[in-house]
Amino acid sequence: MTLISDTDDLKPFILRRNEIIPCKTAFIDARTPGSDQKENYCLIGAGVAENPEQVVHINTPHGFDVGAARQPKGCKNSHHSHDTDEVFVVHQGQWKFTWGEDGSDGETVLNSGDTISIPTQLFRGFENVGDDNGFLLSVLGHLPDGTPGHVTWAPYVFEEAKQYGLVLLQDGRLIDTHAGQPIPDDQPLYVPISGEELEAFSRLTLEDMSKNVCRNAEFVTENTGGLSNDHGAQEFSVIGDQTDSECMPAGKISRPHNFQLRRLILDPGASIPKHKRQEHEVIFVHRGSLVVTTDSGSFTLGTGDLFTCPIGLPRSFANEGSETADIVVVRGGDNPSAALFS
Repeated sequence: MTLISDTDDLKPFILRRNEIIPCKTAFIDARTPGSDQKENYCLIGAGVAENPEQVVHINTPHGFDVGAARQPKGCKNSHHSHDTDEVFVVHQGQWKFTWGEDGSDGETVLNSGDTISIPTQLFRGFENVGDDNGFLLSVLGHLPDGTPGHVTWAPYVFEEAKQYGLVLLQDGRLIDTHAGQPIPDDQPLYVPISGEELEAFSRLTLEDMSKNVCRNAEFVTENTGGLSNDHGAQEFSVIGDQTDSECMPAGKISRPHNFQLRRLILDPGASIPKHKRQEHEVIFVHRGSLVVTTDSGSFTLGTGDLFTCPIGLPRSFANEGSETADIVVVRGGDNPSAALFS
C-alpha cells in the first residue's frame, strides 16, 4: 500500500490541524478587549473574512465554505449576523452562544460534539467559557451568486473598534489605521444599520433556538442510513432533510442549508468499502483517527485534521485505531446522491 507523502497529488485537499494558518485580525472587533485573542481560519473558501490578507487554505468552490475559530478562555466574538445560515460544531471546549443585538435575547451553552445552526437576520455572539482553549468548526452556506455574503455587525461593535484603529469599508474590507494603512478616498466607510433596518432583525426565544441545536447525545438516538453497515459503521444526520436515496431520515435540524451535515461513527476495526460521490464531501475528524484509501494510496487523518474529497474520486474508509472514530461530514446540496460503490 502506497503512503501519500507531502508532495503527492492529494496534498492540496488535506489540512493538518497543526499546519493551518490563523488570522488574528480577520474582523473589525479583532482589537477590542475581550475579543483580541481570537484566531480565525479559512479552511475551504474565503468565508466572510474582512482582512484581505487572510490565508485561504483551499479555494476550490464547494457551494459552502468551511472555517474555524480558536479562542482562549473568556475570549468573545462580538454580535453579528450573516446572509446565510452559520453552523458551528464544537470540537474543543465549552462555548456560550448569545443572540439579539446586544446578546440579551437568550443564551445557550454548547459542549464538545454539539452543533448549532444560526439562522440569517439574527445577531449572534459566542464566548469560550471553558477552562482551556476552545476550537469551533464552522460551515457557511452560499447565496445564489456563489458567495456567503457579508457580515452585518451590531452597531456597538463599530464604536468599540474606532478606539483601536480598525475601520470597515462599505465593500467589506478592513483597514488598520494603527498599522499605517490609509483609508481609500474612493471607498465610503461602512455605515452601521439603524432604525427600521435594525428593527427588522429576528428575535428568537430560547425555545426557538433549541430547535437549531443538536446535542452530541441527541444525534445517536436517530435512525441511521447512508454509509451505515453491519460491520461497525453508522452514519447519522444532524442537518438536512430526509434523503430517500440513502434511506437517511431527516436530522434534528432539517431546514434547507444547501449542504448536509452528518456524523460518521466507526468502531475500531470498522471499514467502509470503496465508493464515490457526485458532490463535494468534507471529512473532519472530531475524535480518533481515520485511514482514507484512494487509487493514489492511503493516508491517516488524526483528530482535528480535514480532507475534502474531489467529486468522483473513489475512496474507502477504515478505523485502524483502538478508539472509536467520530467524523463530521459535510456534503454539498440539500439532497445529496447515494454513494456509488465499486
